[in-house]
Amino acid sequence: MRSSGRNNDRNYRGAGNDRDDRRQGAGRPRPEERRHGQGQSGAGRPGAAQGGGKGQGRGQGKRRPAAPARSREYEALLEDRNRERHAGPAAKLPKTFGDQEGERLQKVLARAGLGSRRACEELIEQRRVEVNGRIVTEQGRRVDVEKDEIKVDGLTVAAQSYLFFALNKPAGVVSSMEDPEGRQCLGDYVQNRETRLFHVGRLDTETEGIILLTNHGELAHRLTHPRYGVTKTYLAAIRGPIPRDLGKQLKEGIQLEDGYARADHFRVVENTGRDYLVEVVLHEGRKHIVRRMLSEAGFPVDKLVRTHFGPIALGDQKSGWLRRMTHTEVGRLMKEVGL
Repeated sequence: MRSSGRNNDRNYRGAGNDRDDRRQGAGRPRPEERRHGQGQSGAGRPGAAQGGGKGQGRGQGKRRPAAPARSREYEALLEDRNRERHAGPAAKLPKTFGDQEGERLQKVLARAGLGSRRACEELIEQRRVEVNGRIVTEQGRRVDVEKDEIKVDGLTVAAQSYLFFALNKPAGVVSSMEDPEGRQCLGDYVQNRETRLFHVGRLDTETEGIILLTNHGELAHRLTHPRYGVTKTYLAAIRGPIPRDLGKQLKEGIQLEDGYARADHFRVVENTGRDYLVEVVLHEGRKHIVRRMLSEAGFPVDKLVRTHFGPIALGDQKSGWLRRMTHTEVGRLMKEVGL
């Protein structure tokens, strides 16, 4: 009886130990141990590395060996590949209903200097605006300033970010935007402009008068190319008396060291005693061309002023003043050279 009691007591204590083991979960791997390798689970649990220790959970066999660590070179290669994958051009997404192409026509006209947007809408209502040769009648028309040809009253509108200025150049100013010798030049009159401008043609240092500044390369090229024959008008102060056939001589051509030079037009504007003020019109742009022609004819020039560049007149613009050209003037210049 005593032995059976001891056995029962031993069995009772053994059952209690089993219940304690199950309660503590000694034989079950924790969830994080099951997810990860045996590197962490083995620490603090003797026998776990052997895979068959006492108290091991049911169904837990040998653990897989830990994967070898990636080398730094391989990690760098993966990073470079990911960077190249995401550094490509952005995918072209389909346009939504609110994303329309181009700009509203009245906005483009207003930016080109034709007035407020309301005033530009009135131009459209008056059927004075053309896009690609067709008169626009509806408001809200969208245009592409890079492709569409826009005209108002038959004159082309410079709808892009182009600038057009006319300067009355004083005598002594060099016809360049910068001068390495430090002399006064055209760039001194346009220092605060955000867009870089360049001059259209040149004027002699001692010659005064109108000179154009712009950032429209094609227009500047055509205005100075002999093929388009854009005329320039000069007033020259000379000493007389002058023969009646001086104009005929200039029109027929004066032999210079670099070839013949011919005037398109000549007239006497004013005569006071021996002082003459004459007007010479020509389309050539050679250096000192007017001074050399009159000097070769026997009449050195005392003072020379350019009063017109094509259809653009100097008018009463004061010496040294820079003004922005009007839309009408720009349109006339473009029409002159076929733009």
